[in-house]
Amino acid sequence: MLVLAFDTATPAVTAALHDGERVLAESTTVDARRHGELLAPTVQRVLTESGASVRDVTAVVAGSGPGPYTGLRVGLMTAQGLSATLGVPSYGVCTLDALAFGSGLAEPFLVATDARRKEVFWARYTDVRTRVEGPSVDRPAEVPVEGLPVVGAGAALYPDILGERSDVSPYPSAGALAALAAERLAAGITLDPPRPIYLRRPDAVVPGAPKRVTA
Repeated sequence: MLVLAFDTATPAVTAALHDGERVLAESTTVDARRHGELLAPTVQRVLTESGASVRDVTAVVAGSGPGPYTGLRVGLMTAQGLSATLGVPSYGVCTLDALAFGSGLAEPFLVATDARRKEVFWARYTDVRTRVEGPSVDRPAEVPVEGLPVVGAGAALYPDILGERSDVSPYPSAGALAALAAERLAAGITLDPPRPIYLRRPDAVVPGAPKRVTA
């Protein structure tokens, strides 16, 4: 097994290669405006560092969000393209699940990421592998924190409401994403296809008919 995983659902562009037992290489760059420019070089970097060729990859995994439309699509379309080119399966894993898995927490907690518009994407977990609520999108004050620790950039953006954990990375790790996917695949768990998790309608819409200005 050689799993290539990447995520572009947050400002972090992150990629990793996993051999079924450990992460062989991982690279992350935080730049919310350059997902399309950074993903391919990041993938090539982890392949080079691990001494592997893209033809050695046996599965491709992309973070499926939730996240902003443009960045999210970069990763998912890349996964679909590589799958078709290499003739290997591609999968999507919830980005919040990757954040949860990488947190290492041994207690119930929440994951919250920036959804813009003064909202957060969030989900609740009983442990790093088990999501019990979400993903959802809400204003920070509407998230049922209930005293739970909060992982992700949402906590840093709204510390007075959600609380903050400075010891956990605010962005997903492709290493955690790859490890979670490899674990599920080894256990025979069916993974979702690489399709985006959208929790609200996009900002861009088809214009309506023009208004009449004459009788």
